[in-house]
Amino acid sequence: MSMPVIVPVDVPGPDPVDLPSLVRQHATARPHHAAIVAGAQITTWGDLALAMNRVAAHLIGLGLRHNDVVASIGGVTPSHLTLYLGTLAAGGVFAPMMLTATPQIVAGLVANCQPRLIYADAAGQPALGDLAAKLLDNLLAECAANESRPLPQIAPDDGFDIIYSSGTTGAPKGIMHDHRFRGRQRARMAGFGFDHTARLLVSTPLYSNTTLAALLPMLAGGGTAVLMPKFDAGDWLALAQSEGITHAMCVPVQYRRLLSHPDFEKTDLSCFVTKLSTSAPLNVDLATDLLARFPGRMVNIYGMTEGGVGCLMDCTAHPDRLHTAGQVVAGGNLLVLGPDDLPLPQGEVGEIVGRSVTMMTGYCNAPDLTRAALWIDLQGVHWMRSGDMGRIDADGFLHVMDRAKDMINSGGFNVFAVDLEDALLSHPAIAEAAVIAVPSPEWGETPLAYVVLRDDTDVETLRAYANDRLGKTQRISRVIATDALPRSEIGKVLKRELRAPHWPKQERS
Repeated sequence: MSMPVIVPVDVPGPDPVDLPSLVRQHATARPHHAAIVAGAQITTWGDLALAMNRVAAHLIGLGLRHNDVVASIGGVTPSHLTLYLGTLAAGGVFAPMMLTATPQIVAGLVANCQPRLIYADAAGQPALGDLAAKLLDNLLAECAANESRPLPQIAPDDGFDIIYSSGTTGAPKGIMHDHRFRGRQRARMAGFGFDHTARLLVSTPLYSNTTLAALLPMLAGGGTAVLMPKFDAGDWLALAQSEGITHAMCVPVQYRRLLSHPDFEKTDLSCFVTKLSTSAPLNVDLATDLLARFPGRMVNIYGMTEGGVGCLMDCTAHPDRLHTAGQVVAGGNLLVLGPDDLPLPQGEVGEIVGRSVTMMTGYCNAPDLTRAALWIDLQGVHWMRSGDMGRIDADGFLHVMDRAKDMINSGGFNVFAVDLEDALLSHPAIAEAAVIAVPSPEWGETPLAYVVLRDDTDVETLRAYANDRLGKTQRISRVIATDALPRSEIGKVLKRELRAPHWPKQERS
């Protein structure tokens, strides 16, 4: 792997304790407390620490060296999570890969991170292609019960994991985190109740930072992870009630499906302490509905797997600010840049850049991409570019307008798709909406909307409804009804797939 190149904001005091050491501490303090629940299978903290250490010794026996990579393609299972922890305890770097990736993409990721070992379960086998992998389902059976090796001390700048981006805006990039990054991220989540009483329902993939942003703090706090192999709204509600779930991290489309499920109103969700949302914009109407109907604190997280840029929106505390992404996280700072890459005054719209105590060490074996992701100020300090357009208001709340690539230039005016989507979503017949730019001989680009409907309302009626609420330069040219919007497995709308039929490949990606 390429060496770390990005220096995060320094903070006084010692670095947080590494995660494998915390797992051992919980095993000593509460050996019989449930760490993982997967259907009828319950793994206690004592069992988890023992399995983690056995896997670590086994990996070292297979030749894993300090900061070597272990790649995996698997589902949300106890074995997969144990491999993750065992890799860390062995001094390795964990690289979970997308279950839905093609063999060609997986081959590219493997070439990028150059793993010492590859594991896959039955669900991950189709993505392997010609690559050979060890069977994840046999992991613990292959570990000798009496196998014991000295395990390494873990330093804060040792590699932790490589999380591959979803590829929604291009080829996946390997985002490298060290133990310092993950420890500081866990500490930042401490105010959300991730202690030994927490029961987290995990319903998103293990390869996604959306999942890890809640799962890792839960493990550090000694709580219980209730694993759900595949999201289903009805099953999620049943599990939340039967398992007394206190915490969840979901993407907005999951929350929308939960609220619309016929069992929602009769499900007891009174144990909830905190609900978290990230990965996609949380619409004002959806946030309002969650506050009104779903017990527990509601928090939206705006950020990047790369770190640097981060805001927390405590919806419960600021119900009048739901149209914003919240305020900058502790230990962070945000700026907005103009077209000349110079900071803009407060209130003006430009590209959002950020710097915080959590910054990736770089993109794996891609120094050119790493440099392109940075804005370096006059003092030589590194800031992460978000690729998002936005502004910061007088009270310090961030307003995210659009992805820079998704912004529509119509007749010389910048049109933000999010404003048009909000206008469409305010109509009760529209369940989901995505607006893109399409070519226009008159305006250069013009907005086109794709919508998922709840009924058979005429699309021209919906277009007129939205345009009545928009300015003259924002008018939607056409509305297309579709059964579903293309999404990544984590729930992000794949706008490049919506744009593809309308643009020659060389003009807009």
